[in-house]
Parts: sequence; C-alpha cells; structure tokens
Amino acid sequence: MSGRRAAWRAVYELLGARVREPEWAFMNYGYAPAGGPVLKLAPGDEPDRLCIQLYDHVLAGADLMDQDVLEVGSGRGGGASYVARYVRPRSVTDLDFSRSAVEPCSRHRRAPGLRFVHGDAQAMPFPDASFDAVINVESSHCYPSMETFLAEVARVLRPGGRLFFADLRSAEDVPRLRDQLQGSGLTLRREQDITAEVLRAMQLDNARKLGLVDAWIPRPFHRVFRPFAGVEGTRNFAGLGSGRLRYLSAQLARAR
Repeated sequence: MSGRRAAWRAVYELLGARVREPEWAFMNYGYAPAGGPVLKLAPGDEPDRLCIQLYDHVLAGADLMDQDVLEVGSGRGGGASYVARYVRPRSVTDLDFSRSAVEPCSRHRRAPGLRFVHGDAQAMPFPDASFDAVINVESSHCYPSMETFLAEVARVLRPGGRLFFADLRSAEDVPRLRDQLQGSGLTLRREQDITAEVLRAMQLDNARKLGLVDAWIPRPFHRVFRPFAGVEGTRNFAGLGSGRLRYLSAQLARAR
C-alpha cells in the first residue's frame, strides 16, 4: 500500500473512532449539476443533498427495486441509508474495512433490509453470485489493487448484475483506470467525466464541511482532516480545479 493510501486510511479510522454521532453521514465530495437541484428529498436529508446527489447520479437510469445490493466502502453509512430508503431494494449490504466505521453505522443507520458488515474489498466475505448490484463511491483509490477489487465484484455479481462506480484519479492515471474497467470482464455501459460537477459541489459545500470539522474534530487534528474532507485550499480541491485530478463515474454489467 502506498504511503498516501496508508495515511488516508489512518484518517478514516480516526474519524470512525472519534466521531460516533450520526449527524456526519457522508464523506464523498458530492455532485452539483449545472441546472441545480432536481432530486426530491425529505427535509431531514437536505443538509446532505450534494453528497446524496452523487449517489443519484451514479445510479441514474437503474431500477434496483426488490434487488440485492452491495455497497463496498460504507463510510459513515449515509449512502447505504439513502439507497435503502429511496431506491427500495430488497436488501442493502454495506461492506467496510474499518470496524470503527461499521459499528456506529450498524447502530445509527436503520432501514428495512439494511446491514453493515466488516470485510475487505479485495476478499469479500460473500458467496459467488450473491448480489444484483454493487455500488462503489469514492473508495477505490484506497485499494492496493483495483484489478483484485474488480475481480471480486465480478465474482459476487449475479448474471446481468451491475457495478455502479465513482472515484477520482490523477489525470495521468485515468487511462489506466479505463483499461482496468474495460479489462474487468464486465461490460462498460456508461462512463462520464464529472470533474466539473464534483468541484462545483465541493465549492458549494465548503462551509458546511468546515463546520463539521470544527464541531466534531479536536483542533490538533484539523490539519489532517481538512484534506480528507476536500475543503478549499487542500490538495484534492486544488487538483480537481487545475485538472491534475479527474473524477469519473461508470456503470458496468456482468454478462447474463
């Protein structure tokens, strides 16, 4: 694992251990289409609108009602809760490498058919052909091997099942990511560069995320948590603005 992956994972573990309250529900950078909000949300979900809109974009055009869904990389559990409550699948299983993330998610995120499981994206603790859909949002950049992860996705998907993916990469690594997706044994159905929409969401959500860091993170840790949150002035915020980083979404399908 690279030093950057190790540092990112350490901050993630610290967040799970120090912030046990459910109000911090998402960690993704969000998605803000140029036309403004179109997604209808309950009032309690409005503070997380931009983060929820990233899930809505990734799942665009998919009908997952009464299907078995796996999310790999549960984070704070907000995405799984949104999918379970709004998309209405039969079940949502959320897998995360961090025990400190799984425990509070299991306690605070409640919805029919929703469960949180500790496990590794590179060796998923599920039988072959267990799920109709796999969701992976802003998590894969932490994995030691993208190829191993994609092989695991192909293994746990049922025939005709789909992968819904979104994440960032350095501009020079984008061709490699595309090769990895196309070489996964899954059929690439849709791919989109959404850097502009993600950066717009980061700009719009900057004050709220700074407020979360100030409210929940002890001051000595602010310097390491602000890059993790992607607020203005940090590496990823600047990288997406300059073009050094790109953000892609994709939908892939296993053959029937």
